[in-house]
Amino acid sequence: MEPSEEDFVAEAFADLVRPEDVAFAENQPLATLGLPKLWSPRLTQLVMAYDHRFPGGGVQFVVRRLREVRYYLTKPALAAEVRAFLRDEFPLDAAVIIGHSLGSVIAYDLLRHKEVGAAGTPGSGLHTLVTCGSPLGIPAVRRLMGVTDGMPLQLESHIRWVNVFDPGDLITGGVSLSTVARGLTEAPVNNGIGDPHSALRYLRSVPVARAVAGGRP
Repeated sequence: MEPSEEDFVAEAFADLVRPEDVAFAENQPLATLGLPKLWSPRLTQLVMAYDHRFPGGGVQFVVRRLREVRYYLTKPALAAEVRAFLRDEFPLDAAVIIGHSLGSVIAYDLLRHKEVGAAGTPGSGLHTLVTCGSPLGIPAVRRLMGVTDGMPLQLESHIRWVNVFDPGDLITGGVSLSTVARGLTEAPVNNGIGDPHSALRYLRSVPVARAVAGGRP
């Protein structure tokens, strides 16, 4: 990883680990997880702390997902191309948009740039955003979007936002969005221990089905 990329990943982990996880990692040899030596001691220690909170050896998967989010958010031309592709394929009569993981960041981006869901744009009748397993709850991600700490995420008043999250989702740290987004409806779910971040499990959940059907999650 480039230094700036590693700094972002470390910042994200620092946002998610608990003091007791850090204390545990500080007392472990840096080689405990057998991580690549290309990672700095700082990142290695934070990864060990996160693995203490979410044991199972999935931290390298988390690193990959964080790098993907950063790549999208630090490449304005690419991000605009992605949004344009989705905007051009967006059904005119779409009423609900669902975003999972990085897709939730892109969906929110589409709406905050008013590229869909606004008068004169594709999906002008859009009334609901459903986010699942969203990294928008990680402060480092919001900062990279230009959303400073204390600044709330928000949508146009006519769009309902339902966030579905699993407290055991290691990709998001299990955090909700209730404290960082306005007008949000939260819906915790239990996706099981196999893969709490699974898009399929989120999409099969009752809150998502109810949100799509127009009912209360």
